[in-house]
Amino acid sequence: MRNFTSVEQSIDDAAHRYLDRARNGGMRERLTEFVVFGLKQAWACVFGAALLAVIIAARLWYPDHAGLARNDFLTIAAVVIQVLMISFKLETLRELRVILLFHVVGTVMELFKTDVGSWAYEAEGVLRIGAVPLFSGFMYAAVGSYMVRVFRLFDLRFDRYPRRWITAIVAGAIYVNFFAHHYIFDARWVLLAAVVLVYGRCVMHFRVFRRRFRMPILVSFLLVALFIWFAENIGTWSRAWMYPNQLAGWQAVSIDKLLAWFLLMIISVVLVAWVYKPEPLGSADATQIRSGHPDMGVTTPSE
Repeated sequence: MRNFTSVEQSIDDAAHRYLDRARNGGMRERLTEFVVFGLKQAWACVFGAALLAVIIAARLWYPDHAGLARNDFLTIAAVVIQVLMISFKLETLRELRVILLFHVVGTVMELFKTDVGSWAYEAEGVLRIGAVPLFSGFMYAAVGSYMVRVFRLFDLRFDRYPRRWITAIVAGAIYVNFFAHHYIFDARWVLLAAVVLVYGRCVMHFRVFRRRFRMPILVSFLLVALFIWFAENIGTWSRAWMYPNQLAGWQAVSIDKLLAWFLLMIISVVLVAWVYKPEPLGSADATQIRSGHPDMGVTTPSE
């Protein structure tokens, strides 16, 4: 049984009421599946979307000479968003533990990367560690929030998921390379090949509402990395942080960063997988897939 929050249960109940009046397999069912997919994706992104909205608002309207530094305002706003998420039971305490892991892992990388000049924040405010404002960790936490929520919202199941100790080694090597490539050989392309080798046979099954769909897990990594890259462009436009080539004036983040975010997705997946163990598809669902429409990647209704 899926462990929905109150809002998620409301979405699910509304879709059930709507589909109870629909003919099985009709256009109404397909449209409902599409709408529910969009609602679930939007809901999974709620923490990151709220944080990004605050960053944009601060860029457009925050006073230049306010008594509270903009970076400190962003940190306080991020904490408030997180508290509200828990207080209104929009996020579970189990998910919060994973999000805190993302926060720590991200902040450590931020401290190093700003020190070597990979990117920079405006030197203002007191809520910071060195040159890193504390709100930066919440941006990584937003990725963690999305990951744990889609795991639950879409009832993810996997075929041929690699052994977790192997994925942990690959993720560890990726994390080390984020630091080590400044001093020794940059192994990102070797690591990309390792990711393809380890995850290449894995297929992810996800339930939108009544139907299960499937997708190669590497495609899902790429799609999420692409959306993070779009968000990064918005963040740098808002001057929440800047790359060296953006100091004289904003320009789009290099598409090369897409590879970095793709590799970061592996770290994210491994962190989540140690809390939510990847489960194989149940025998009933597997039977439906075998008798469904394999070319389209859609199963017959499972409820």
